Amino acid sequence: MPLRSRALKAAEEWILPRLEKSDGLGAIFPPIVNTIIALRCLGYPEDHPLIQAQVRELEKLEIEEDDTLRLEPCKSPVWDTALSINALGESGVAEDKAKLERAVEWLLSKEVKDVGDWKIKNPRASTGGWYFEYANEFYPDCDDTAQILSAVAKLRPLSGDLEERYSEASERALSWLVSMQNRDGGWASFDKNCNKEFLTYVPFADHNAMIDPSTTDITARALEALSANGYDLSSEVVRRGVAFIRRLQRPDGTWYGRWGCNYIYGTWLALSGLRAAGEDLTEPWAQSAAEWFRSCQNSDGGWGELPDSYADSSRKGIGPSTAAQTSWALLALMSTGDRDSDNLKKGVEYLLVHQKDDGSWKDEWWTGTGFPEVFYLDYHLYATYFSLLALETHRKVAAANGGVDSMPASLHAV
Repeated sequence: MPLRSRALKAAEEWILPRLEKSDGLGAIFPPIVNTIIALRCLGYPEDHPLIQAQVRELEKLEIEEDDTLRLEPCKSPVWDTALSINALGESGVAEDKAKLERAVEWLLSKEVKDVGDWKIKNPRASTGGWYFEYANEFYPDCDDTAQILSAVAKLRPLSGDLEERYSEASERALSWLVSMQNRDGGWASFDKNCNKEFLTYVPFADHNAMIDPSTTDITARALEALSANGYDLSSEVVRRGVAFIRRLQRPDGTWYGRWGCNYIYGTWLALSGLRAAGEDLTEPWAQSAAEWFRSCQNSDGGWGELPDSYADSSRKGIGPSTAAQTSWALLALMSTGDRDSDNLKKGVEYLLVHQKDDGSWKDEWWTGTGFPEVFYLDYHLYATYFSLLALETHRKVAAANGGVDSMPASLHAV
């Protein structure tokens, strides 16, 4: 009993400071709920301020529609802002740069300034980077940090003192991101060298996600961020990241996607990251990935993949077409040098046909991954900003390949 009491006290002392500067513990549904349960088990009354604060954070996740009530797992404003800047910065549609700079200002307000749990395994690193939600100071992540570094690079130089302030923040973020590279050359989400598989077999292992190993998709984003900020293959950091991704390619040319569904997502990001790093994607190993995309294109011109491919890899690349997954496939094909194939033209036409009158796209199928084989995510803006990114990339590719006359007629009006 004395050991149990000490353990419970240590757990309580771990939880309490992590409720500060955060929209609930981890700013995500499962730990918020578990925090309420844990504190009640420790004897905290229902009306205790800590209990009530966590209940309010839980209520913020409620979505009430007509006579239904459901919960979203968390909010993704930093992620959505970064990806929107990325698409708009590439497209040139937002000619008023001041609007995008307002978004950069907002991102600067979300920069991590305090030490989080990443420091335990990365003690010599300095603080930097960004998190995913509105407030989650203890848990910056490599994915958001890398995407912000890539996206804002398209807007620089920024106006006035914003350039200096962002430059300082980006230096901190780059330093932190580089420091988070794992021994295997890859990057994980939140932690460093947290990859001991035996932990996934303990009885309380949550969602089969007790560890945070390197993944292809986050490593690819890290390579894109490094490339956008002056790194290339002369850097050992980049070479190790490239080697990590190359090792994980499957015999059919694909890569597994941890945070998006699934092989379409992983293969697109792997190719994009490797191309940004300076790899030659005309080589057979990269062309095999392009051929895989061509082989699984749907008859309507789009691409789709359902989450069942996580449990059964024979289902990879199979599913109803979505705008987001079609965009990922198009971006992947163009990264390998595809400029005017029928596959490319049909994919572009799919996006144009399915654009809504207000300019947006809407996917009926979920394309985001929370925990493979456990739960999946519907990012409502994925269909729109990835479609915009794919169409603008195609516009530039087509123009460089033979002028705008080589593009589908309907693309001229986008």
